[in-house]
Amino acid sequence: MSDNEQPAPSKQTVFETIKQISPEGNEYWSSRDLARVLEYSDYRNFEQVLIKAKTACTNSNQAVSDHFGEVTEMIALPRGAQRAITTILLSRYACYLVIQNADPTKAVVALGQSYFAIQTRRQELSDELTADERRLMLREEMKLHNVKLAGAAKDAGVIEPLDYAIFQNHGYAGLYGGLDQKGIHAKKGLKKSQQILDHMGSTELAANLFRATQTEDKLRRDGIKGKAAANKTHKEVGAKVRQTIKELGGTMPEDLPAEESIKSVERRIKKQQQADQLDQTDGDNE
Repeated sequence: MSDNEQPAPSKQTVFETIKQISPEGNEYWSSRDLARVLEYSDYRNFEQVLIKAKTACTNSNQAVSDHFGEVTEMIALPRGAQRAITTILLSRYACYLVIQNADPTKAVVALGQSYFAIQTRRQELSDELTADERRLMLREEMKLHNVKLAGAAKDAGVIEPLDYAIFQNHGYAGLYGGLDQKGIHAKKGLKKSQQILDHMGSTELAANLFRATQTEDKLRRDGIKGKAAANKTHKEVGAKVRQTIKELGGTMPEDLPAEESIKSVERRIKKQQQADQLDQTDGDNE
């Protein structure tokens, strides 16, 4: 290739060119545009593909309304007349289902199957990474606020390590319906060497973070003094958080499953970040 020649565009980029972005920042594809790209000259034939895709969506336990949005558009006709037509706004997942049910003899359909399979998997991986990053962030916040809670407890008179362990168990008992650390370990099937906080998911970490921050604030704000008073405060705050979860219809923290170790999550995020950096370096060198 000479210096003046430009690389040929990928045939799969046609699916990118018809992608649209909603005012809320969500991507979508028009069924009319997709039908044209997939070489369906008669849209009525493409509507049969859409019906099959919706059925596949339902069979996958996905809400059709989350992926197939019906809108009415006006198209211009000769002499200034207009006619209303129905268009379906498709999510990436909906496009993937449509492609899987389209005419497999069309070469562009094969390209579409490859494109949307790759893009859907990338989104799944991105969503997983986002969930991992949120969990890691909450775990780091928990570490920080446990240090602050320990400081507030010490100011209240909880000095010795054994006393602080008892203080912590009062908070857990309030939040976990009477279970202390040992009881939580048993309930979740954790080994004695495994830290409870390292095996909490984001929802459970968030509940415990709220317990810790509110207890610290109340100990300092109310000037709580004495081990018994501090323990009582911690348990009451934990119980309040539990009551809020119950009122909102949430799952009680002791019933949430134990997650993989946060250390494994941290390693996975670091590995992905290194891979992203390598991809970026390769891209810069092209």
